[in-house]
Amino acid sequence: QLQASGGGLVQTGDSLRLSCAASGRRSSRYRMAWFRQAPGKEREFVATFSMSGGSTIYDDSVKGRFTISGDNAKNTVYLQMNSLKPEDTAVYYCAASFAVYPLRLRAGDIDYWGRGTQVTVSS
Repeated sequence: QLQASGGGLVQTGDSLRLSCAASGRRSSRYRMAWFRQAPGKEREFVATFSMSGGSTIYDDSVKGRFTISGDNAKNTVYLQMNSLKPEDTAVYYCAASFAVYPLRLRAGDIDYWGRGTQVTVSS
């Protein structure tokens, strides 16, 4: 199970930190990721973190503003979101994948989804 938290309503330029704790199956050979889905749009990739090696990949739209990190001991991944923009408004989903490839995960590569958490950025 994946339990996400940390969403909320903020203003443009503010910051938020999302957390996602994984429970159940324990393995270091997986990646955790964040996706988001805005109203009327498809779910899109935001960032991924390798729990075994710590490597990260970001979508260009968040590069330089968002930071994904993980804590193996707590089986938790974080998404620090800075300089938020109205276009970041979406439901954010935590996800876990055992896929080795592709490096940039797609929704179809995900093995487990968490319940979404709403992030709303007002202008």
